[in-house]
Amino acid sequence: MRIGVFGATGGTGREVVRQALARGDEVTALARTPGALPPASRLRVVAGDATQDVQAVAQVVEGCEVVVSALGRRNSFRSGDLIVRSLRLIVAAMERAGVRRLILVSALGVGDTRRDAPLVPRLMYRALLGSIFADKEAAEAELRSSALDWTIVYPVLLTDGPRTGKYRVAERLELHGVPKISRSDVAHFVLEEAHRAEHARKGVAISY
Repeated sequence: MRIGVFGATGGTGREVVRQALARGDEVTALARTPGALPPASRLRVVAGDATQDVQAVAQVVEGCEVVVSALGRRNSFRSGDLIVRSLRLIVAAMERAGVRRLILVSALGVGDTRRDAPLVPRLMYRALLGSIFADKEAAEAELRSSALDWTIVYPVLLTDGPRTGKYRVAERLELHGVPKISRSDVAHFVLEEAHRAEHARKGVAISY
């Protein structure tokens, strides 16, 4: 499968790239610093910024069967409208290229998923992540109104733990305490969804 990846140098995006290559997929990834991704067979890296480089975004999308966006602000609490700005370019490029399948990695607590977040994470979202989550929610509203076959993935608190393959996925999950999920397992699910398309035009939460 040919997969385009945005946010490929972040924690989850890097895992998506690594696992995709390991399973034999061909990956085209966008990176502002191409050298941040180690060279590998079946990996093509395009230099650019997903929020402003229309041509670079188009190069990533062209010829792909599935596009994955794992873009995020890492340690920043200010969104800079990253997701809205990037998703507009990605969706437009996909529509021009005739690529329909997009998997977006979001976060539990965005939009309607806030209702399923346990108390402690919900308080943290309100205190620290208001700007980040507002950006994600606005971008997702635009995506849902598009004609693309999208899937939005809502992971709980991310860790750098190992891939287990043992996680729960559903449109709504019963969650308690401070639920966690490794980036490796999120990437595993993203690629399973890329190949199977079991949750087209749905948002799904993922947690242990």
